[in-house]
Amino acid sequence: MKWVESCGGFHSGKLVICVCGMAGSGKSTLARRISSRYGLRYYSGGDALKAVAERRGYRVYGEGWWESEEGLRFLGERMSSLDIDREVDQMLIEAAKRGNVVLDSWTMPWLLKEGFKIWLDASEDVRARRISSRDGISLDEAYKYLREKEKRTISIYRKLYGFQLGKDLTPFHLIVDVDMLSADEVFKAVCLVIDNLILKER
Repeated sequence: MKWVESCGGFHSGKLVICVCGMAGSGKSTLARRISSRYGLRYYSGGDALKAVAERRGYRVYGEGWWESEEGLRFLGERMSSLDIDREVDQMLIEAAKRGNVVLDSWTMPWLLKEGFKIWLDASEDVRARRISSRDGISLDEAYKYLREKEKRTISIYRKLYGFQLGKDLTPFHLIVDVDMLSADEVFKAVCLVIDNLILKER
């Protein structure tokens, strides 16, 4: 776990927490648990994009949809229509302005100046095994979908905003290597930081 001292934006009043990490790192699980523990509103960029996909006629379901053929097809549409992501990101920015929120998002750590930003660092092998187990697919399929999804997603955000998802970690205040940790251990470690370093500053 790496702690970076500068945590600008916490003295302005309302709490904003951004949770980020590549697919299979556990970011959505962590963000929901933080939201529940601290009584914060939860917003997911992925859920918002799924809502857009559903309106466009895609058959959307829960976890694992992004790694499916249907999810990858929607990723292709997003690459040719970047306004889809701009619209979703603007919704999350507005939620951040209202404060007292946890954002599960791949873009907000770069687009927001304020907030406490957490990166969950997980190797591709660990993430592929988690996705294989979660979605009931073979490990080879998990690697295939994971790599294709990330290639396209990285390309979208590089075109839109110029940052390199998964490579540029400069926005983050806390970086947690989750390879050897359970979801409970990650949650406890992050809460320890929030309780003792973030909330005390306020």
